[in-house]
Amino acid sequence: MEIKMCDLIDQYRKIQPEVDDAISQVINNSAFINGPQINEFKASLEQYTGTKHVIPCANGTDALQLALMALDLQPGDEVIVPAFTYVAAAEAIGLLRLVPVMVDVDYHSFNITLGNIGKGLSPKTRAIIPVHLFGQSCPMEEIMNFAQKHRLFVVEDNAQAIGAYYTFSDGSKKQTGTIGHIGCTSFFPTKNLGCFGDGGALMTDDDILAERLRAMTVHGQIEKYCHEILGCNSRLDTLQAAILNVKIQHLDEYIQARQRAARIYSEGLKNIDGITLPEEMSYSTHVYHQYTLKVKDGMRNALKEHLLKQGIPSMIYYPLPLNKQNAFKNIVPTSEQLNVSTELAQSVLSLPMHTELSEEEQKHIITSIQTFFK
Repeated sequence: MEIKMCDLIDQYRKIQPEVDDAISQVINNSAFINGPQINEFKASLEQYTGTKHVIPCANGTDALQLALMALDLQPGDEVIVPAFTYVAAAEAIGLLRLVPVMVDVDYHSFNITLGNIGKGLSPKTRAIIPVHLFGQSCPMEEIMNFAQKHRLFVVEDNAQAIGAYYTFSDGSKKQTGTIGHIGCTSFFPTKNLGCFGDGGALMTDDDILAERLRAMTVHGQIEKYCHEILGCNSRLDTLQAAILNVKIQHLDEYIQARQRAARIYSEGLKNIDGITLPEEMSYSTHVYHQYTLKVKDGMRNALKEHLLKQGIPSMIYYPLPLNKQNAFKNIVPTSEQLNVSTELAQSVLSLPMHTELSEEEQKHIITSIQTFFK
């Protein structure tokens, strides 16, 4: 039995005629840059997420950098970001000569919370980047209220949680990525909505920010060869937009498959004392970009090796908190240990999670984990 961490081949085979036809149309028309499929996908994502403006771009990291550029932050301004996450958000902050203020995360949700944010607040704070890690939302209502009180911008990193819903205290719901001033996402192939290369997008309901972001993706042009502001070259390829136009029609189906797989994992693993299962927060749906265990008593690496011997891949997201990365050692203003992020980095293990995961494969994975802890 060959188990894959992420099975993009079988996912493609199920929609192959649709994808191949979409690609052929682009090739036959040869509109490889800013072809009609870009606007088609833009409209589809606006409709799916309920946001007013979608601005496609080259990748998710560009989206984060463009978002910060659009807010007109100045060198030395501080941006609060979680220490336990992928490097992209903190990297974008540092590249713009802003200061990434790394704060701890919640042990149960893996996400930044209001208490964490408050510890990082200073007179120099200008923005917060909540990262919706592994597939569920940060506590966005609290974060937005805090941001309004302190006049801060909120840029959501929604690369791992597209399609997740946040429920507000009044019962209303919004998709992650559409709550802050700007939302950013990635279409990296392994994402829940992934293309066949790099791709990304920004989302906002603010007309002025949308206009700035659109210009910034094409060298700051409002009109061709009229450069009103500084920008960069960050366009979504027409071929990738054509593929995404097909895959967005299946996104709810993909999310349901991941949620079904998560339920099977949780039922099969619930009685094992040596692990802590992922927890779903009451205010958020979970789209399970990853199914991530916390392995107790320093047994994470041994479990990973055991699974590998059984032909089961697993991944450690992430083995070193950002505040301990060499790239940030001269620019991160913290003396705190950020104990939760450190503990998670030493204990997390993500199991295979994708739309094509079979019950037979999951049974083998579950049995292997049960055997390890006997």
